[in-house]
Amino acid sequence: MEAPASTDSSSPAEGPLAGRLFDLNGDDRDVALEAVSLDNISDDQLLWIDLAGQQMRDLPRVAQQLKWPDGLAGMLSGTTPQLRMFGDTFLVTVVAARNDGQLRFSGTVLSIVAGRNYVVSVHPEPIDFIRELQQREAGNSEIGVLSAQSFVASLLDWHLGSYFEAVSDFEAADERLETGILDGRHRDCLHSLRELRKAASRLRRMLSAHRGVFSAMARPDFLPSAGEESNEHYRTLDGHYHRAWDAVEGTREIVIGSFELFSNQTALRTNDVVRGLTFVTVLIGVLAVIAGVLGMNFEAPIFKTGMTGLLVAIALMLALAAAGVVIAKWREWI
Repeated sequence: MEAPASTDSSSPAEGPLAGRLFDLNGDDRDVALEAVSLDNISDDQLLWIDLAGQQMRDLPRVAQQLKWPDGLAGMLSGTTPQLRMFGDTFLVTVVAARNDGQLRFSGTVLSIVAGRNYVVSVHPEPIDFIRELQQREAGNSEIGVLSAQSFVASLLDWHLGSYFEAVSDFEAADERLETGILDGRHRDCLHSLRELRKAASRLRRMLSAHRGVFSAMARPDFLPSAGEESNEHYRTLDGHYHRAWDAVEGTREIVIGSFELFSNQTALRTNDVVRGLTFVTVLIGVLAVIAGVLGMNFEAPIFKTGMTGLLVAIALMLALAAAGVVIAKWREWI
């Protein structure tokens, strides 16, 4: 079957907008949008068009060239996860997690339209895993053997990977905080704990919105004619979603554990202070007893020794205090 007109892989595609045509025969290449014809794309080929940022203005051209059903292009402006069916074409919108620094997680909307032997991905902002996939598959590959449905499952799995990376960043930040707590460098870390709690809640809200999308794609009534292989990919994808959910849900337990560690360290420091104050109180009490005895009005010979007796009493009290401090240090009371 005749393939779409193409450009050399070493030069940019003709026209302002191009897609990547993956060919099972190893002849992956860029193709101009105007040269794309769905009738000329065989089952051993897969066309991927990625529209990012300003390229989204070309959506009407893509919709016309790929003969999208009425109303499909208008639904690409949505910002919440969704799944819409248009016969043998479907639209799925997800939100990828992104760490803007200091655990400030935000979402990047990714909409994917899949039809017969083609996939179109649309996102207003750059997405790291899309760029990584494009770089990885810059040469010849075997992606052409995949159906459009299987390739969408792969993209969605990469999307879930963004949440695993976000959880990894979260755990690294929490580990640094706990190390500081144990080292005594973060004695007032309530602000950091509050930021961790906000980040965990943000990730949870972002991922929980996808539950209906992934569960719907794993059901038998989703693309029943797509074949068992594609359906198995979506069931596997749903399992990956639940693992991502468990990881994100675990971030709340991590924050609780860090707060308990902080509370325990604070209690230990408080115990140290109380123990020190108790020792000082006992020591002063002993010296006060000695001073009180020496101040009693009895005609004992020691009270007639004058300055010598006073110096001896003071030296005795200082020696007793020093001995008490040494014993307390040895027993780790202070």
